Amino acid sequence: MARFLIIEARFYDHLNDMLIAGARAVLENAGHDVEVLTVPGALEIPGAIALAAESQQYAGYVAIGVVIRGETYHFEIVAGESARGIMALSMDGLAIGNGILTVENEEQALVRADSSQKDKGGEAAKAALAMLDLQAKFAG
Repeated sequence: MARFLIIEARFYDHLNDMLIAGARAVLENAGHDVEVLTVPGALEIPGAIALAAESQQYAGYVAIGVVIRGETYHFEIVAGESARGIMALSMDGLAIGNGILTVENEEQALVRADSSQKDKGGEAAKAALAMLDLQAKFAG
């Protein structure tokens, strides 16, 4: 049994709740403990993962959030930079699943967040589990 941290950028409560439920179900069904940490926005998720990793309390991480395109360039900054930060941490060897939705509208987000449809929260948790397995494989 391992301990996982779900880091969520809480903005769209109903969508985040669905994503977290999907991630939690996958991790708990695999026999792991789960904690949830809330940060102000998607840009803060990589920093929170980095801080949590320093504590060595968690085997893996699942990033959860929803970024919906608006009328400004802000969408591109948040979507790209949060993904870049998570990728950098993954390249450092952390087991992370990226469940930050970057969508055009709420309808797309609902389909992706719903565990009975695309279940992107569950998929992100499965990615974190797969990366944890790779860590074990290459650790010797």
